[in-house]
Amino acid sequence: MSDPVNLPEDHDRERRTITDGFFEREVYLSREETATFLRDLADQIEADRTVTIAGSEWEIPFEYRDPIEVEIEFTKQRERELEVEIEFSERRSGSDLSVR
Repeated sequence: MSDPVNLPEDHDRERRTITDGFFEREVYLSREETATFLRDLADQIEADRTVTIAGSEWEIPFEYRDPIEVEIEFTKQRERELEVEIEFSERRSGSDLSVR
């Protein structure tokens, strides 16, 4: 498995591994931090079917399947916003195909 993709707040403390339930974090990164994070994520996607996203106190290892959903959303209400969302779906073991 690849090294975790760490958010810049990371300080290598003991981390809680999240594999169940609901978890959400919103972070604000500089341009340089965002570029580094996305490069690290791209390297993990290219290397393996498992990504691990980590903060200073948490990590989420995730084994995913193809295809990866990329959603682009643009809106201009009060201000212009561009949202890029990458969605990984859990990898399935086996397939639904069977012979009876």
